[in-house]
Amino acid sequence: MTSGRHIRSVMKTVNQLINDFEANVFDARLQALYLDDSRLEAEKERYIQALKMFESLYGDQEVQIFSAAGRSEVSGNHTDHQHGRVLAASINLDTIAIVSKREDDQIKVVSDDFDIEPVDVNDTELKDVEENSASLIKGVVQGFKNDHFRVGGFNAYMTSEVIVGAGLSSSASFEVLIGTILSYLYNEGNVSMVEISKIAQYAENVYFGKPCGLMDQCACAVGGLITIDFKDPASPIVHQVNTDFDDFGVSLCIVDTKGSHADLTDEYAAVPYEMKKVAHFFGSDVLRDVDEEAFLQNLSSIRKKVGDRAVLRAFHFFQENARVPQIVEALEKKDKGAFLKGIQESGDSSYQYLQNVFAASDPAHQAVSLALALSKDFLKDKGVCRVHGGGFAGTILAFVDNEDVASYKEWIESFFGADSCHVLKIRPEGGTIVVE
Repeated sequence: MTSGRHIRSVMKTVNQLINDFEANVFDARLQALYLDDSRLEAEKERYIQALKMFESLYGDQEVQIFSAAGRSEVSGNHTDHQHGRVLAASINLDTIAIVSKREDDQIKVVSDDFDIEPVDVNDTELKDVEENSASLIKGVVQGFKNDHFRVGGFNAYMTSEVIVGAGLSSSASFEVLIGTILSYLYNEGNVSMVEISKIAQYAENVYFGKPCGLMDQCACAVGGLITIDFKDPASPIVHQVNTDFDDFGVSLCIVDTKGSHADLTDEYAAVPYEMKKVAHFFGSDVLRDVDEEAFLQNLSSIRKKVGDRAVLRAFHFFQENARVPQIVEALEKKDKGAFLKGIQESGDSSYQYLQNVFAASDPAHQAVSLALALSKDFLKDKGVCRVHGGGFAGTILAFVDNEDVASYKEWIESFFGADSCHVLKIRPEGGTIVVE
């Protein structure tokens, strides 16, 4: 699977591209990426402003424009770190970059209002784990070098509409964007998006110090609706699911409850830790290598050794891992009822067994639980809802019948504020070049 769509044309300067955007030259390209005619003018203005910002920083140079999607997890909640199966999608919120190639080996990035420390591609070996953007850039560059791909310098201005802290993987979108830029500038666009995903995960795990699975990066990079089997994490099996939700008459809504992810590191870390404790009972590293029947037969002994919450989280893994291919089959058969039933069962499992809808350390704050209660009260037979992403705070996902989307958005925003409900589309491209 190669890296996105490669448009071959004559390179243009910033001001030439501004004129082209103003003359509607790229309207069809933007419609293909964002799939929402109502956003076309706003997206054109966003690109124009990004080009102007690049010019103010670096001058009127010949540039290329790149994009990396945000992502939504549809099913497979907290299964990837146990080498399980997931169903995820690239969404039409993205991070874009205006980029010019440099003759030296410096990477200089300004991201919205943040001036990131320059990175020398010759000095990217790990010294210290640091939770900053420069570390992520170093990690991606080093990942390219580890895999014997070419690297080099560039100037970039980036801007993102991927909501930070909302479970849409803004950091993975950033990492994938850096990888996409290096692929096109120095490797003729031939680094596969799965390979870029692995490099991005390496950067986040090793250089940023966050023990994430591969699902976020893969969903941001590959594009469309995808199911991923991580049984062999070194060679995950990625399958694109050919489904248009318009066939089901439903829309994907992400509701940002505005809950804070601060101080939740221990809650997130406890999920894989407790699952692995169950796996270790059987001499395995991950639950994918444990036989479910053996788990049930030894339940009493496991409870005594690891506790009930770890057992419940293992229950969630076994059932969720089996559920993902069932939901994929429903999608491919265009069976709306089976699809929605699977999503609701997935959400209920996350709530009851995985227990990631609120932090046990902070029971007074349960915005995700409240959003689910309000959504179920409104939707009834008009759709389904579930916790989204890592959980504990942040967002929920709802599939809502198209004719009820406007009223659902108005209802849920009356509790969580204007623009807290985002009606999204699944875009066919993940990491890609927009204009060359």
